[in-house]
Amino acid sequence: MSETSNPEAHRPIRTFGRIGGRALSGRQQGLIDTLLPHLAVPIGEAASIDPLSLFENAKDVWLEIGFGGAEHFLEQARRNPETGFIGCEPFIEGMAKALTGIEDTGLTNTRLWMDDARDMMARLTPHSLNRVFILFPDPWPKKRQQKRRLIQDDFLDEIIRLVKPGGQVRFATDVMSYADEALARFSKKSSIEWLASSADNWRKPPNDHVTTRYETKQLGDCAPVWFDFQIK
Repeated sequence: MSETSNPEAHRPIRTFGRIGGRALSGRQQGLIDTLLPHLAVPIGEAASIDPLSLFENAKDVWLEIGFGGAEHFLEQARRNPETGFIGCEPFIEGMAKALTGIEDTGLTNTRLWMDDARDMMARLTPHSLNRVFILFPDPWPKKRQQKRRLIQDDFLDEIIRLVKPGGQVRFATDVMSYADEALARFSKKSSIEWLASSADNWRKPPNDHVTTRYETKQLGDCAPVWFDFQIK
């Protein structure tokens, strides 16, 4: 089969690891079956969905890509009730945790996407997001794997398309090679400004950050670093 006739050849490289994991509880599976369809971002044509229209009373929209155990996603949504939150997470265990938290706390300002974030982002209208969080994405630490990392030039072009001028992007990692590579890629984009004014701006968690259980495990090869950027 030729590359032109093989649809797999045109799909983006997957930027996250395994999908399967431990079995869900009965409650979690029930939430996947019943609550997730109501909160899922709808399928639409490219650049056709204004994310603000997905929320009843939101004044702006924030996106978190790969929310893992959902601690950061849920707490930010609780702290900012007038903001609409879209959370992307391909792993069903993380999605089940988010749904459980949403039901337990009664949050009404969240929408969810259980697949590759880039597929959902392509459906959003330009300049429709105010903030984007990319916290500890899969680092693909081996040299031969690094082409799978999420922070690539085309992905940053999509971020620039979606985030309003003056909007912000936060990236965090605890893998030194990814920190260096990501900062270099962000810095190459003339429409993106790094907001750091001192070393503490990237060595210490931002004041509005929510610490997660993943961070406390210290699985990377360096202390976490935090890069806040602004879209010009």
